[in-house]
Amino acid sequence: MTAPTAPTAPAPAGLTTGALARRLGVSPTTIRSWERRYGIGPAHRAPGRHRRWEPEDVAVLEEMCRLTARGVNPAEAARIALAGAGPEPPKARTAGTARTGTASGGNTLPVGTVRPECRGLARAAVRLDAPEMARILRRSVDELGAVVAWTEVMTPALRAAGRKWVAEGERYVEVEHLLSWHIAAALRRVADRPEPVPGPAALLAGMPSELHALPLEALAAALAERGLPFRMFGPALPPEALLEAVHRTGPPAVLLWSQVTRTADRALVERVVRTAWGPQGARTQPVVLVAGPGWAGPRRPPGTLRPRDLATALDLLEGLLR
Repeated sequence: MTAPTAPTAPAPAGLTTGALARRLGVSPTTIRSWERRYGIGPAHRAPGRHRRWEPEDVAVLEEMCRLTARGVNPAEAARIALAGAGPEPPKARTAGTARTGTASGGNTLPVGTVRPECRGLARAAVRLDAPEMARILRRSVDELGAVVAWTEVMTPALRAAGRKWVAEGERYVEVEHLLSWHIAAALRRVADRPEPVPGPAALLAGMPSELHALPLEALAAALAERGLPFRMFGPALPPEALLEAVHRTGPPAVLLWSQVTRTADRALVERVVRTAWGPQGARTQPVVLVAGPGWAGPRRPPGTLRPRDLATALDLLEGLLR
């Protein structure tokens, strides 16, 4: 005879707080803080066991994350999330009085005093919540326009991500990469136009050693919103390719972006300024704009304009293209 096998204890159902934190992209401290402050806790907790979050509990926290990512105050987000849990929320969730305040946790991007859209974008970026990032960015560009969306929503979030990974080592590089990709996608959705715009087009390019192109993407989107023609050559355009592009397209204006001083090649810019096309006696040269922090300082390349920000560059280009 075979001895009967002793029954095994059933595995505990649900997620631990640590597993749930990893799934949501927040810290366990944040989840515990939300539970303590706003009454968002697991519906069931067996005596002597760690918290186990059931699917209905997870749904409430997911809604809480979505709302805070959109800039809703945590206390209000908790109220809305709990109200959607059903007509009779579990006792464990409603026990006690929710305290007001902001949930704490290490997985945050400090963005300072900014628009709600920027706060939501930063929260979604830390969680690596790609769909929510895409929604916030799309809505920001559509409702605010490319210039305001870039300066007041995207740029502060990017700077916060950059400061975070510098302070934390390599830990937050993935946040910055994902955020940058979605910002570029949101801007390019506006810049990509199915029909060409008539008239001479501005030439936009990054300097040969310049790998940062997001400000150019923002400018392209803003030009598209105004119905102005442009050709975008992106970052790190080689010197001879830049000169050839200017000669072949004959742009009335050329904007060259440099993020850092080492990529600001003054000699190359002077060659662009001297580039001319057209028949003898009617030769034409472009107006060259040098943009970006790389051109900071009292001396700019001779024969160029230096817009101080995106809005100024946009106005200058519109005047040249109209």
